[in-house]
Amino acid sequence: MHINESAENYLETILILSKSHPVVRSIDVAEELGFKKSSVSVAMKNLREKNYITVSKEGFIQLTESGRKIADIIYERHELLSSWLEALGVDKETAAEDACRIEHVISTESFDAIKKYINI
Repeated sequence: MHINESAENYLETILILSKSHPVVRSIDVAEELGFKKSSVSVAMKNLREKNYITVSKEGFIQLTESGRKIADIIYERHELLSSWLEALGVDKETAAEDACRIEHVISTESFDAIKKYINI
């Protein structure tokens, strides 16, 4: 799995929205991220072409198995890193912002080591 940070963010956003919305549409993603609907439409086309999402004729977005796998990895990284930073004394907003940047560049090896360390 190696996709760009933007695609990872879109997939993670679709996952998060799917937890609180009965259906996810491009407009929901655009509103969540603060992007123009036209930009999100282009991104959704790219994700669909790479088989990370499917879009129904009604415009409902669903993650494919491969898209869900990536979204789950990024979401797990975000949740663990932000909670760890908060536990270290970083305020919640800063921890979330930093976790969002770190989650895309940290290696699997380093993340697994942090995860193992935290769980001890």
